[in-house]
Amino acid sequence: MRKVATALGVCAAMATGAAMAQEKQINLKISFWVPAQHPLVPATKVWADSIEKESGGSLKATLFPSEQLGKAFDHYDMARDGIADITYVNPGYQPGRFPIVSLGQVPFIFADGHKGTQAFDAWYRKYAQTEMKDTHYCFGFIHDPGSFHSRSKKIVWPDDLKGMKIRPAQSTIGQMVKMLGGANVQASAPESRDALERGVADAITFPWGSVFLFGIDKVTKYHMDVPLYTTVFTYSMNKALYDSMSPAQKKVIDNHCTTEWAEKVAGPWADFEAAGREKMKTLAGHDVYKLDSAQTAAWRKVVEPLEQEWADSVKKAGADAVAIKKDLDDKIKAYGAAL
Repeated sequence: MRKVATALGVCAAMATGAAMAQEKQINLKISFWVPAQHPLVPATKVWADSIEKESGGSLKATLFPSEQLGKAFDHYDMARDGIADITYVNPGYQPGRFPIVSLGQVPFIFADGHKGTQAFDAWYRKYAQTEMKDTHYCFGFIHDPGSFHSRSKKIVWPDDLKGMKIRPAQSTIGQMVKMLGGANVQASAPESRDALERGVADAITFPWGSVFLFGIDKVTKYHMDVPLYTTVFTYSMNKALYDSMSPAQKKVIDNHCTTEWAEKVAGPWADFEAAGREKMKTLAGHDVYKLDSAQTAAWRKVVEPLEQEWADSVKKAGADAVAIKKDLDDKIKAYGAAL
């Protein structure tokens, strides 16, 4: 009886695959602003191959790394407007546009990229339905915590930022820099090395492995060894394309737009960034330094107003900041993602 049931299951799966093969063919254009060597690109290829297999080949994908379809700052609008079908979005590149999601950018929240990604996506997906309503939210994730990397001096105390030109990773770090008397230099990740090399920026906030990937190690010397911040990202999909899919194709997409897949796609990147931190410690000519307890406490104290600024922006947008923050705290606890 068990053999019969198994055989029937296999036949049903084959029949479903054959039926889906008759669906209209869609080739998904997936756009990144990171280079092909970035861990997200091969991880997304695995994800796309799974989508193709489950759809019986009716949903295929072509990956476009290195800003081939548009600049990093434009990737949310590229998904909205159909320039690409799925895009890799850094919401922090557009300060003030997505106030709720920026809670994930406040310093000293997430301990690592794996559990942090799970907690972040499980929290944000219900809010994305309104905050990013002109696209179809697939999933969100974070990188492993990053820190300051400087050209000319150690950044130890918050006051050290006064008068410095900093390229912030996202808008919340930009607020912190301004609050501490520094000046923000706007540059996407691919543009950052040039900004540092030409002296347009004195320092940068960046995750560790990406320091090497984007050549930041060639133009910096001092590296603060503290899990200061994370940046939040989404995979956003063109809403009209999703809506035009058959019910079976939508189900395939839904099965791949989950918290589990968020961690599978972002997990290799988290490992890559963590390994970069260890690599940096072994290199001559680089000063990787820790903070003592008093210095760490000073940074934690100075970033407290950033959460209040976040709450004010969320209230201005008509949302309940207290409930939203509690929701994130609950997800962080559930996934063991606290710093």
